[in-house]
Amino acid sequence: MRHLLKKLLPSVAVALTVTSSSLPMPARAQTYPIDCAILLCLSGGWPDSVPCARARAEFIRRITPWPVEPPLQIWRCPMGASYETSPSSNSADRIFEAFFQNKSAGPQQSFPAQDAATRIEAAWRTPEAPINFVLADRAAQLVQDRADIDISGPEFNFVRSIRVFNVQYARQYQAGSEGDCERSANVVLGTYGTQGEFAWQRTSITALPTAHIGLERWGQNCPGIYHRSVFVDWRDYEGNYGFEQVNY
Repeated sequence: MRHLLKKLLPSVAVALTVTSSSLPMPARAQTYPIDCAILLCLSGGWPDSVPCARARAEFIRRITPWPVEPPLQIWRCPMGASYETSPSSNSADRIFEAFFQNKSAGPQQSFPAQDAATRIEAAWRTPEAPINFVLADRAAQLVQDRADIDISGPEFNFVRSIRVFNVQYARQYQAGSEGDCERSANVVLGTYGTQGEFAWQRTSITALPTAHIGLERWGQNCPGIYHRSVFVDWRDYEGNYGFEQVNY
C-alpha cells in the first residue's frame, strides 16, 4: 500500500522507544541494522527517541571527514529479508519488517527485486558448514549498492532527496596589493539514484544551498577566504527540510 508508510510514521518514535527500552542493555545495539534505523528516522523527521538519536549520530558521523561516506547506506538495510522466494511488492511494510524482525528466529534471505542475476544465494554459518557465510560487505556488492526492493515509488522520494556537498576546499585571496582576485574551489556532490545507489559528481560553489554557512562573501570584492566543509540536506516523507554542516 503506497500510503502505509505515511500512516505508520506517527508511531515510529513510540515504537522505536519501546523497542529500545524493553531490551537488555547489551542487546540493544544489535536489535536492528543501523541503516534501517536511519531510513525510518529520516523519513519521519528524526523523531525524539534513543534509537533515532543514535541513527542521526551515525548519519552525521559518516559525512565527518575523513573519509566522507554515503550517510544512508540503504543496501545495508535488508528490506527484502524473507523466507519467501517471491517477496511482496509492498515496499513500505518491508521497512518495518526489516526493522523489527526477530534476529534469533533464524536465517533471513535477501532477494533484490531489480535483477535476478544479482540474487544472493542462501549461505549461512552452521555447525555443518561453517565456511558457507556471506559477509555483509560481499552482500552489499552483490546487490550493487542499492536497495534490495523496488523503491522507485514516490513514497521513497525522501531517500533521493538526500544531497551531500563536499567542499574539499574553497580559496579566495588577492594576489598582492594591486593584484587580481584569485579564486579556486573543488566541490563534489553526492546524490542517490532511483534505487538508492549513491554517486559523486563535480559541482560548484554556486550550487551550495542557501543554508550553507561560510562562503557568503565568495565573489564579493576579494575578502580572504579558506573554507572546507561537508554539508548534507534532505526532505523527510512530509517534505520538511533539514540539514547538517560539518566544517573541517
